[in-house]
Amino acid sequence: MLPLASDEIRAKFLQFYADRGHTVLPSASLIPEDPTVLLTIAGMLPFKPIFLGQQEAPVPRATTAQKCIRTNDIENVGRTARHHTFFEMLGNFSFGDYFKKEAIAWGWELVTGVFGIPPARLAVSVYLTDDEAYGIWRETIGVPAARICRLGDDNFWAAGPTGPCGPCSEIYYDFHPERGDANIDLEDDSRFLEIYNLVFMELNRDANGQLTPLAQQNIDTGLGLERMAQVLQGVPNNYETDGLWPLLQKTAALAGRDYRESDAQTQRSCKTVGDHIRAVTHLIADGVTASNVGRGYVLRRLLRRVVRHGRLVGIDGPFAAEVAQTAIALGEKAYPNLRERESVVLTEIEREETRFLQTLDRGEKLLAEILDRPETQQTQRIAGTDVFVLYDTYGFPWELTAEMAEEQGLTVDLEGFQAEMAAQQERAKAARVAVDVTGKMAWSALAKDNEATVFVGYHDLTAAATVVAIAPTATSQVQFLLDRTPFYAESGGQVGDRGYVAAGETLVRVDDVQKDGAYFVHIGEVLRGQLQVGDRVTARVGTPERRRTQAHHSATHLLQAALKSLVDPSIGQAGSLVDGDRLRFDFHWSRPLTPEEVVAVEQQVNQWVMDGHRATVAVMP
Repeated sequence: MLPLASDEIRAKFLQFYADRGHTVLPSASLIPEDPTVLLTIAGMLPFKPIFLGQQEAPVPRATTAQKCIRTNDIENVGRTARHHTFFEMLGNFSFGDYFKKEAIAWGWELVTGVFGIPPARLAVSVYLTDDEAYGIWRETIGVPAARICRLGDDNFWAAGPTGPCGPCSEIYYDFHPERGDANIDLEDDSRFLEIYNLVFMELNRDANGQLTPLAQQNIDTGLGLERMAQVLQGVPNNYETDGLWPLLQKTAALAGRDYRESDAQTQRSCKTVGDHIRAVTHLIADGVTASNVGRGYVLRRLLRRVVRHGRLVGIDGPFAAEVAQTAIALGEKAYPNLRERESVVLTEIEREETRFLQTLDRGEKLLAEILDRPETQQTQRIAGTDVFVLYDTYGFPWELTAEMAEEQGLTVDLEGFQAEMAAQQERAKAARVAVDVTGKMAWSALAKDNEATVFVGYHDLTAAATVVAIAPTATSQVQFLLDRTPFYAESGGQVGDRGYVAAGETLVRVDDVQKDGAYFVHIGEVLRGQLQVGDRVTARVGTPERRRTQAHHSATHLLQAALKSLVDPSIGQAGSLVDGDRLRFDFHWSRPLTPEEVVAVEQQVNQWVMDGHRATVAVMP
């Protein structure tokens, strides 16, 4: 076998398939375009629309080194030889071009010919009913029958509960060929390691679990870089390969320890820090910031586990950014954005770590008190209310509390925690101003026989319309629906239009417009006369105020573009307020702007305004 470095393994893989007509494509971001998944979890995910027939393939064959994140086995990180949150998947893909015969032959040639693994060290699996794949392995490649195993569901691959899927065939490395070929068990982790998965993507599973053939037969493969590195570098686990080992050494050194001489718990914590820091650096480099929702929560959870495991090995104070610098150095050759966004990565890590350290001591003391309570010892369970306090007050993700409890042989009351979370959300709702300006309970009945409101206000600020519903009221205040309207209803941060509605002697001042489903609810005051259902009216928006509001709305988009261009492309909108007098733009970022950045952004926006670009109006489908 060739003792190759990780960078060499990646390069040889991509070159092998490039020589066979595959286009080398860059890794996609960890933030996927696919809305059904939170993070990029597999090498095939960027190609899912192609496999589903929703997009045309840009090339018939492709090969990639794809960065991936999975957290479903996070509790096993550091405990097993090969579980990770961040990993690289090397893959070759065919979009209706070649199929099983070529995929199997090339996979075998790569593993045995390029990487030099002796055939006697390999075994393969096929899906239970896949006689075609079995025949290729046995008759074309010449693998002994005893080293071809038919497996069930484990050899039917899918990226998730829905989407492209199909039978697969896997190549395994045998650590102990001297044990012979009788009764081979590929699930024996002490002997076999899966290194290459060949997926014959020919089916699609819908939300009901139904399988239907894809429009074309495709190939999706995955070779785990870390696993192949373990085999070729002859080390006992993935963590001691050249892509991870320096991170373990750095963590141990910061704790004043020798990793090799440390106990199992210390080694596990060093592995956890190394794995998670690698994931964190890539997540932030791809634009994720810590938060309590979605992928931001994944980042925060990983970073807080880093901090805690650093404490467990004896590191006091901030340290994660220093380990992250090692991760950047290890990964920058394959992923240059790590170095390009180094300052953003380190700033976000330092900010989040400092924030958690401020409450960690108090949280750990409270948890120790909870663990010592008689009721906790009696039930061997941490109450949901206590899990909630640790989360809400001290920033402990419930998973972290559960992990710490498990170390003491205890469980947590997850249902009770979720009930506390739900109660907090209800309290938050009740604390808001409870004014139903749109009369939502009434509109569902009043408007049930009417079509959705037609909005004409992109082109016309005055329109003839018919009153189709009015909410009953004993005052001059009125809420009503028109069949068509030029009034913009509050949305996207922009306030509702103001203006007047007139019918003969009747005049209504419109003070606000809100959306209620498909209806635009006009809210105002009857200045004279009486408004009735069926009245033909003229609806007129206040032109000067609308024009100012439009300008401010456009300015928010220009402002976001300038921030992304001049400050950081990962900046994302968090909210906005747009009315005729002012605008406010909220955005996610790790620090305030410097005075110089404020000036630069202001100048850029003003320059774009002065350029006088033509604005066009189009209603998109």
